[in-house]
Amino acid sequence: MAKLVSKIYGEALFERVVEDGIVDAMYEEVSLVRQALLENEAFLKLLNHPKIDNNEKVKIIENTFKGRVSDDLCGLLVIMVQKGRYNDFIPTFDYFMDLVKEYQKIGVVFVTSAVELKQEQKERLEKRLLETTQYRSFEMHYHVDESLIGGMKIRIGDRVVDSSIQTKLEHMSRSLLNVQV
Repeated sequence: MAKLVSKIYGEALFERVVEDGIVDAMYEEVSLVRQALLENEAFLKLLNHPKIDNNEKVKIIENTFKGRVSDDLCGLLVIMVQKGRYNDFIPTFDYFMDLVKEYQKIGVVFVTSAVELKQEQKERLEKRLLETTQYRSFEMHYHVDESLIGGMKIRIGDRVVDSSIQTKLEHMSRSLLNVQV
């Protein structure tokens, strides 16, 4: 259910900012508010407090954000509080930011390798990905997993390219188990 809620609110905000031509400005605003909420757990706990009614929570949101963020973003926060959806702030912001990245053709790439990649290897990998995808740039995330033995796994969205030795050995093992002698 939380995914559906974040999708609905995230898409509504996205459509609004595309229509108004303020995608970049809103992306920046949303990332700052998201970071502020993540760093301030007490604020989210206050919004979750059962003895504070929704009208008071709306006042808290307005006092905190009105005049500091755009009316669109403040309005979204108020609506979400009125509907009791304050637990969905972060997932909604994440969904919105993903939509903006897709809209601007920025791919989010997760690379897992057996060893730390050198800067030259990272640059070649990003260049190759730019040549073979529709993206104009990438947000790269690197992770080392020694259990891969060698090679790497690359994930962009729901697509995965797995050239790790670990996976090749697993495939070979399954093939050998299916051999009839």
